[in-house]
Amino acid sequence: MNHPSTAQLKAGIIGGGFMARIHTQASRAAGADVVSALSSRPERSVRAATDLGIHHAAATLEELLDRVDVVHVCSPNATHAGFVRAVLEAGKHVVCEKPLAIAPEEASGLAELAARAGVTATVPFIYRFHPMARQARHQAAGGGIGRLLTVRGNYLQDWMLLEDDTDWRVDPTAGGPSRAFADIGSHLVDLLEFVAGERIVRVNARLGIAHPTRGGQSVETEDAAVCLVEMEGGAIGSLMVSQVNAGRKNSLSLELGGTAGSVLFDQEHPDELWLGGRAGSTVLARDAPSLVEDAVRLSVVPAGHPMGYLDAFNAFVADTYDRIGGGAPAGLPTFADGLRASILTAAVLESSRSNSWVDVSSASDRTVQHIL
Repeated sequence: MNHPSTAQLKAGIIGGGFMARIHTQASRAAGADVVSALSSRPERSVRAATDLGIHHAAATLEELLDRVDVVHVCSPNATHAGFVRAVLEAGKHVVCEKPLAIAPEEASGLAELAARAGVTATVPFIYRFHPMARQARHQAAGGGIGRLLTVRGNYLQDWMLLEDDTDWRVDPTAGGPSRAFADIGSHLVDLLEFVAGERIVRVNARLGIAHPTRGGQSVETEDAAVCLVEMEGGAIGSLMVSQVNAGRKNSLSLELGGTAGSVLFDQEHPDELWLGGRAGSTVLARDAPSLVEDAVRLSVVPAGHPMGYLDAFNAFVADTYDRIGGGAPAGLPTFADGLRASILTAAVLESSRSNSWVDVSSASDRTVQHIL
């Protein structure tokens, strides 16, 4: 198929909330023309287009697809699979918010369909795109920490702390069977496997619900999850995910400990890494002479000028569009990674139900990874 240059790309947005705004801004920052918006009903499409500064509001998905080269799916979780399937069958490129689908079987089908369609299909695991996350990956892969022994990760928020706090994600028919883990735990496990360079092979998880009802609705999905994990190389660790930790706004941190040292990335302090050593510990600042090439590539402003979430998101979309144009950017999260997150989410739910370890070392998701 023909690959339009980034300047020629015409993008469409499905959805009208916070993430639709972030995707729209990132698409424009990458040089695309955002030409159409679609929401759940025609009047909502008009409102979304107006809010996002998009000149055309599509009445149907077909109308949007006729106008665009790439579609960003930012609608509620349960609608992702249907939209993505239609986009792929139309031969269009697609960016789908996580979760790619609410069940691994659906996610697997979408990853296989994307591979057959020969289009670019990505999921915004954007914390990979912090320069210091790439530097942490280098520390782990380059022997800087030695053989991996332990992992420790947290992703903590507080926006669902109160009983009156509610959201469409509370309804499993819209949000799916997992809430906190599918929403933010997926970012944590993706970052862990990306930085460590090896996979989780077993999980043992417990889930917690803070309030039995929210807004008069019974709560069936988790507010918090804690997981013990075992990695491919034998390392062990713990992961905590919560949207009910008072005072924590977006506290994502990941520490890897090895036989020669440790490395800690904290996305609330994204311009530095903590490097632990037996003889002493140091803090590595985001300064180009000290960084590997992939981290330098993502450092779009000089040292001392803070970088953050929007910069990482912009970098993800720019790399997606580079892939559409025929490039091969490093570390781009594809639908295979979306499938991987779906498999891990399902394993967490199953472990909590069965009160047992769940094996995730199966090669069931490697076939798609190989062909993408």
